[in-house]
Formats: sequence, structure tokens, C-alpha cells
Amino acid sequence: MFVLARAVVFSALFIGLFLIFLPGRVISSTGIVQPAAVGGWQVGGMLLGAGGATLALACILTFVLVGSGTPAPFDPPRRLVVRGPYGLVRNPMYIGAGLALAGAALFYQSISLLSYAGLFFLTTHLFVVWYEEPTLRRAFERDYAAYCRRVGRWWPKL
Repeated sequence: MFVLARAVVFSALFIGLFLIFLPGRVISSTGIVQPAAVGGWQVGGMLLGAGGATLALACILTFVLVGSGTPAPFDPPRRLVVRGPYGLVRNPMYIGAGLALAGAALFYQSISLLSYAGLFFLTTHLFVVWYEEPTLRRAFERDYAAYCRRVGRWWPKL
């Protein structure tokens, strides 16, 4: 149960900073306002955002329940997580978060928020390649190598 509390705290801080506070700063600094009416763009944005948020939440719960750890780099899962969303792609949590950001960009019809989402994807890609993957290779050795052969980094392998 304590691992769930740690995961909730870290996730709330991560989501609060990267998916609420910083995008909010982008919105306020560019003068974006909430649309007067809800149309197709807004519905599409809400669906994309909700789908992304649901995927990210499923990943957090998978880390806790399967991996006995959290998404935090300083408190990672104790076991390699290869089930749930991680059975399809190796980084579904980042994909979910990025989709939530893209959904907000669609909702507000904002190039600024779309640029922020692109920067988020670029930053997470570099973090994955330069930090996460080498760390996982050292921690889980052959199991991680086999997992990488089976499952794509960002796209499912067919």
C-alpha cells in the first residue's frame, strides 16, 4: 500500500508540473481563451485527452501492482514491467501524457500547446534513450534485452 502512496505523490507532482502548470503558463502567455462553444475540435480534444490520461493512469497502476514501484526514476519498479500497456509499447506512459497534451492543443486549437506537446515528446525521447534504457539494461540485463526485441519503443511491433 505504501508503494501506491509513493506512486500517487510522484504522479501528482509530475502531472501537476508538466501537464497542468506548464501548459497553463503557455495558455496564459499566449492569450488563449476557452472556446465560446464546444464543437468538433473540442470534443476530439476531450476524447484524445481522456484517452491519453486513461492510458497514463493504467501505466501508473501497472507499475504499482506488477512492478512494485513507481514511475519516479529514483523509485522505479522492482520487477521489469512487461504486462498491460507495456506489452504493446515500452513507453506507454509518455505516450499517454503526450496524447493528453495533444488533446488540450486540439481543444484550444493552439499551435503553442501543440508545440509544447512536441517538445514534451522530444524531451521524453531523449530521456528514454540516454537515461531510462541504459538504466533498465543494467538493472534487468537479458530480460530487458529480450523485451526490447519483442516490444517497440514507441510503436507496436507487428
